[in-house]
Amino acid sequence: MSFGPLVSADWLREHLHDTDVRVIDFRWYLLDRNGRDEYSRGHIPGAVFVDLEAVTGKQDSNARGRHPLPTAAQFESEMRKAGVDEKTKVVVYDDVRGSIAARLWFLLGWFGHGAEAVLDGGMQAWGRPLETAVTTPTAGSFQSREPDRTRILDFDDVRTLAGVAVLDARAGERYRGEKEPVDPKAGHIPGAVSAPWMDNLGPDGRFKSAAELRERFAILGAGEGAVVYCGSGVNAAHHLLAMDVAGLRSGRLYAGSWSDWSQRDAPVATGKDPG
Repeated sequence: MSFGPLVSADWLREHLHDTDVRVIDFRWYLLDRNGRDEYSRGHIPGAVFVDLEAVTGKQDSNARGRHPLPTAAQFESEMRKAGVDEKTKVVVYDDVRGSIAARLWFLLGWFGHGAEAVLDGGMQAWGRPLETAVTTPTAGSFQSREPDRTRILDFDDVRTLAGVAVLDARAGERYRGEKEPVDPKAGHIPGAVSAPWMDNLGPDGRFKSAAELRERFAILGAGEGAVVYCGSGVNAAHHLLAMDVAGLRSGRLYAGSWSDWSQRDAPVATGKDPG
């Protein structure tokens, strides 16, 4: 039976204690809260906390932006600490509608795991019970495999793109340049289309149906090889997850995203039009 890319809260309740299931709490916040503190206040029973920063690469001249991708060795080490084995079904959750959990989902797939899912609706869908005890699992046997680097773009790749849709996953006010809380310039990459990740979800905070998502990406012009970006390459993974739900698996991530582009001597567009 196939596993993922989403699981429901009902599925997780039924399989929470299966020996081949590992639940990872991947909560992280841009400004106002700390994920580990939230985990300590209450988490899904048996869940292991993994910090986004622990699976973020070190910044260097070749990996600009706030959240560079980790090395294979770094990611392998963190997944082993989390108790992930080669055949473990990994369920990742957050409390912000999958916008952070999708990043770990993407990394697991990118490094070749192949059995990863996001809890649809996150903590809000789960509700109760919660526990406060810290789970310390036995080290796992996870192995990173060579990732598909064609799915990752850098600044030069994006700067020279032609004939491919570029989707900006940030909120509309950041795309338009009306608000920029962390990066040095406000606005968007010229030619990029505003496509807030939140619109992948229905009113209940769960992902829309595959058919609805296919229609959304078709309207956005996101065909073969579409590129997604956000502030630092985290929330944009929500689009990659939504594309997977829709059966569209050719999306590519601009890893440095706006936190990279806005540092450069590069053109910036503002307003509601792609520019």
